[in-house]
Amino acid sequence: MCTSFTYYNNDFYLGRNLDLDCGFGEEVVITPREYRFQFRHEPTIEKHSAMIGMATIVEGYPLYAEAINEHGLGICGLEFKGNAKYFDLMDGKDNIAPFEIIPWILSNCVTAKEARSYFEKMNIIDEDFAPNLPLSPLHWLIADKDDCFVVESTKDGLMIYDNIFGTLTNNPPFPYHLSNMMNYLNLTPKYPENRFSKRLDLEPFANGMGALGLPGDASSPSRFVKTVFLKENMTSSGTEEVNVQQYFRVLNQVSMIKGSVITKENREDYTVYSACMNATKGVYYYQTYENMHINSVCMHDENLDSSVLIAYKLDKTINFLKSNSKA
Repeated sequence: MCTSFTYYNNDFYLGRNLDLDCGFGEEVVITPREYRFQFRHEPTIEKHSAMIGMATIVEGYPLYAEAINEHGLGICGLEFKGNAKYFDLMDGKDNIAPFEIIPWILSNCVTAKEARSYFEKMNIIDEDFAPNLPLSPLHWLIADKDDCFVVESTKDGLMIYDNIFGTLTNNPPFPYHLSNMMNYLNLTPKYPENRFSKRLDLEPFANGMGALGLPGDASSPSRFVKTVFLKENMTSSGTEEVNVQQYFRVLNQVSMIKGSVITKENREDYTVYSACMNATKGVYYYQTYENMHINSVCMHDENLDSSVLIAYKLDKTINFLKSNSKA
């Protein structure tokens, strides 16, 4: 299970919680402009936009969970188990495997509008990366500072949905989340007024009661609603430091603590890492479950005209800062 959302305040940000029952060898990976992207059924791309994101590198290929390119376009892939359906090869379509979607789109496209046109001619194929690496059932959030949409490949075909909320979690399919939001239109961050009855003298007894009913469980619909409420109402001075800090505060509100979510297989789902990508500046910020310090990698600190992948191991060291002085 996962949660992703967009945020715009001077710069454009996209990120996510990645919730699994284990890590997957993830690293922050920069793909420079001359890395040779080979695709199973489409032409090899020799030169392309540089990108940065979280990936595991297998056989020299970056399997991205999410990434942004140097133009400010980003994609996050989230679990869509039970509803994702991939297809056989189809004539007249761009036949792209799920693990190729992020490289294919971020290599070829500059804007979300352009990415949408690529998805409109795409067929997502049922082809594993390797026998020991089967496909993950996914759907995708695609966004830049001007546009946001969701792509779901289901039994009905490839569906593209405008996403006015700039948020994505997991099941059910995206139209459910759109309609479910209507159940919460009365929530407010403000101190509430008595709208129950003019006859009854009812007064709130605590701050925050305007959002009474905001879900707090870890289910996908609840995380969707809570994320939208928090991102739409959070405030920031607009500096990089405060924007990023506020972004992670939202992610932390919908993160999973080990032991609080047990899967059908009796395993513990937890937030393996949280990420906030400044798509305007090409900076990847992250926290891990073990280390809640905000770490960062900037793609523009590297030579983006090379052909060799650049990988940063995650800092998962548990550190406790000590006070330097007495009060």
